[in-house]
Amino acid sequence: MIPILRKFVFFVLPLFLLAACETPVKSVSQPELGFKHLGPLKLNVAKIDVVARHRPPLKSPYVEHLFPTPPMKAVQIWARDRLQAVGKTGTARLVINKASAIEVVLTKKTGLKAAFTKQQAFRYDLAIDATLELTFSNASADVRAKATRFSSVGEDASINVRNKIWFELTEALMADFNAEMEKNLRPFLVP
Repeated sequence: MIPILRKFVFFVLPLFLLAACETPVKSVSQPELGFKHLGPLKLNVAKIDVVARHRPPLKSPYVEHLFPTPPMKAVQIWARDRLQAVGKTGTARLVINKASAIEVVLTKKTGLKAAFTKQQAFRYDLAIDATLELTFSNASADVRAKATRFSSVGEDASINVRNKIWFELTEALMADFNAEMEKNLRPFLVP
């Protein structure tokens, strides 16, 4: 019986003690993405709909489902915060054709010098493509905006650093999308 107790004390007990010493990684929350500060884009329509044609594959190399604010959700937030129906008839339908984030594994350099340098391990390519279909009582129009952004992440990036980069990348992508959509929508806006 003593040899079993001795094995327990020397092999199993230290494993439990080591597990108890592990420090959990604290998750850093990101700010919430919003566009209300930009003011409303007033449209002479009675109703605004948002339709998502893009279906996230939820598998590699697509990673938008892992983002703190996926591109699809960012466009939906943009529509909620910016588009405002001020008319009595007509509809505006924002069709999200694409809202993706793709992870590209980067080739690492090899050799002695590469062993002592931190390299970029992944590149994230984001894209948004949306069309605002406007239907008035006597006319219709389509307004389209596209935006793309990319950024790379180092091989030593923690999940918190990666989430921060993803958030900032999504925020920059939406700033580009907003600028293009606002410019293209200008002729249809109600003062």
